[in-house]
Amino acid sequence: MPPLDPYLSPQAQQAVIAGLFLAAGWWVVAVQNLRRDAKRRAERVSDIQRAILAEIRAHVVALENQRLDLRDAHDAVRHIRENGFIQMLPDNSNDRIFSAIIEEVHILPGLVIDPVVTYYRQIALMRSFETQLPDLAARNSDRAADMFVDYLELSEVARETGYEAIRILLASLHGGDATILELHESDERARVDAIAASLPSELAEMRDRLNRRSLDRSGL
Repeated sequence: MPPLDPYLSPQAQQAVIAGLFLAAGWWVVAVQNLRRDAKRRAERVSDIQRAILAEIRAHVVALENQRLDLRDAHDAVRHIRENGFIQMLPDNSNDRIFSAIIEEVHILPGLVIDPVVTYYRQIALMRSFETQLPDLAARNSDRAADMFVDYLELSEVARETGYEAIRILLASLHGGDATILELHESDERARVDAIAASLPSELAEMRDRLNRRSLDRSGL
């Protein structure tokens, strides 16, 4: 006698078995859907990172080409002060891809978001300066010259943050969070080693300064 016969009729047992099969089917479908969604999300995250990487890399190359040496920078600042005119600045509106996916930034790995957003924030600041400088130069050449110096510094910071964003994006694409963390740990070890290497000479210089002050105070 089947074990459930004392409790359930054959029809009820069939209904229970059918319900179990149905529930198992739902569970299998749910798991498959989750896997499919996770795969699609991973593919989308990868696509976004590759697109942003291409945009940042192209602009960092442009920033390298736009860099002024010290003499050219001094000449440009002097020209602004003397003439109240600034030559056409390069177009740094290099955020079309980022603007297109801004609503999806939150799906990127957490360790990627900060360097990417920091880079694009610098680009936005540069664009703000580029739109203000020509009119300001005509109204107040000295202030425009000072602002142009700030603009050059912003350009250097944008270039550096661009390189950092590229490093993090490449690490994420090739190894995920684990590779990014290894990169951070490597950077930290390099900083510690640099401090350790420079510390003895800095301490020696400090002791030398203190000794000279003591001699000066003693009148010797």
